Amino acid sequence: MREAMARAEVGDEQSGSDPTTNALCARVADLLGMEAGVFMPSGTMCNLAAILVQTRAGDEIIVDDQSHIYNTEAAGAAAIGGVSVRALPTRNGLYTPEQAEAAIRAPQRTAPRSALISVEQTTSFSGGSIWDLAAMRRIRDIARARGLKAHIDGARLLNAVAATGIPARTYAEGFDSAWIDLSKGLGCPVGAVLCGSHDFVTEAWRWKYRLGGAMRQSGVLAAAGLYALDHHIDQLAEDNANAGRLGAALAGTPGLAFEPEAGQSNILSFSVAGLGVPAAAFADACLAQGVRVRALGSEQIRATTHLDVDRAGIARAAAVIRAEAERIAAERG
Repeated sequence: MREAMARAEVGDEQSGSDPTTNALCARVADLLGMEAGVFMPSGTMCNLAAILVQTRAGDEIIVDDQSHIYNTEAAGAAAIGGVSVRALPTRNGLYTPEQAEAAIRAPQRTAPRSALISVEQTTSFSGGSIWDLAAMRRIRDIARARGLKAHIDGARLLNAVAATGIPARTYAEGFDSAWIDLSKGLGCPVGAVLCGSHDFVTEAWRWKYRLGGAMRQSGVLAAAGLYALDHHIDQLAEDNANAGRLGAALAGTPGLAFEPEAGQSNILSFSVAGLGVPAAAFADACLAQGVRVRALGSEQIRATTHLDVDRAGIARAAAVIRAEAERIAAERG
């Protein structure tokens, strides 16, 4: 990948003359079945630009209460766009079409205008749950019928593709905007590509400038994305399988609790509430033994598999996590 970056043919992204960046955007737009794409430094900027293009100050967007937009994007929609966020309660990041329908406000002078609804495929903080295609399409159709835009936060969309065999363009069909991340399972150092209609991308470019995301010789970064699309797609199925292997290896560990559908993709979440210790303390103890997991709140732990963790690494991670849980359980008697 670094060799591809070093060899990249570059130009000026801002004038539309960087051939490698242009090729990446066209490749991802085709992957998603959309007209055009724009290369962004991050997925957070993709979400924010999509919101800013498709809403106006005072509008409301609809997401799930565990979504990346709601929890870890520094309230960009509100701070920059003046947009409020309506977060639907979920157990696993998957709200129902009925919840979506009920959340859309009837037009009235005293309420915000419902303007956009977002689906996160796969879910980030809900154990990598995978949206059912039929549910996504029902939500898309509800949005369209009620005059809202429909957006896909596709940071890990390709993990869903690997798990289900459903093409990315099938998931994205009929949505107004969608993006994929290059720095998650694809293993690039930076970047994401936001896609939509030609008109949408023209406006997204305007926000890219405003937000400080416009670059010059970005082909050096885009080359990594093209390399990953050529060489790392098949790895995503193994990443998903490794999350399943980790879950299987940890099954029955004292004090750990898993959701029934845990390990659908490359994220495994579990609760350490049964151990009686804060999740952050458990994560720190694992890190001290060379295994990095993430604490989500006071009880949840998230483990994410990727191309840098092989089956031997999974076995070692499972051994460390299990041993730490057993140690704590024994100490607390």
